Amino acid sequence: MWCIGRMTKEYRQRMYDLLDLYARPFRPGEPVVCLDEKSKQLLGDSRAPLPIHPGTPVRQDYEYVRAGTCNLFVAVESKGGRRTVLVTDRRAKPDFVAFVRYLLEQVYATARRVHLVMDNLNTHFRKCFEEVLGVKEAQALLRRVVFHYTPKHASWLNMAEIEIGILDRQCLNRRLPNRAVLVAEVDAWQQRRNADQRGIAWSFTRQDADKKMARHYVS
Repeated sequence: MWCIGRMTKEYRQRMYDLLDLYARPFRPGEPVVCLDEKSKQLLGDSRAPLPIHPGTPVRQDYEYVRAGTCNLFVAVESKGGRRTVLVTDRRAKPDFVAFVRYLLEQVYATARRVHLVMDNLNTHFRKCFEEVLGVKEAQALLRRVVFHYTPKHASWLNMAEIEIGILDRQCLNRRLPNRAVLVAEVDAWQQRRNADQRGIAWSFTRQDADKKMARHYVS
């Protein structure tokens, strides 16, 4: 169930900004990249599973062993059919800054401008980069970046949420016992989807929003 915030003027301004951004034609030199993160509980088997046989899937004991958690940073460029997923031990400010640095310096090094779409988590703002890197280095790193933020309680406007849902269903929906296995599985998944250039067919427009939601708008 989605939690929809009060559709104030600020809410609508941010919503319109994102919907207009998503409606733009593909510009390779100016990618639109949606970011988010999720945690993954590592689970091992308490007993060896019974192997697969013709007509019978692998069978696991209902008991499992908790092996800690990992964080996954997910970035998806919908129109470019590209996603970048990084597994980390934590989700602290330095980890997020390092992920964005990797995107800007490795994945999108030749882009003239990079539009980053994010929610309002405290680690997602320019101040976080200044705290981790210092003002001068942060300014240099972010010189090509345009930040776009979802309205509060509007994660449905972040396409990274859709990509994470696909990642959950196709890759993370089983027991993964340790970080090495998680990294290997995630890397294989993203390489396959990138090779196929899988995008997200976003069709909801500003006009659709006004038609469906105008009665809920507040000044």
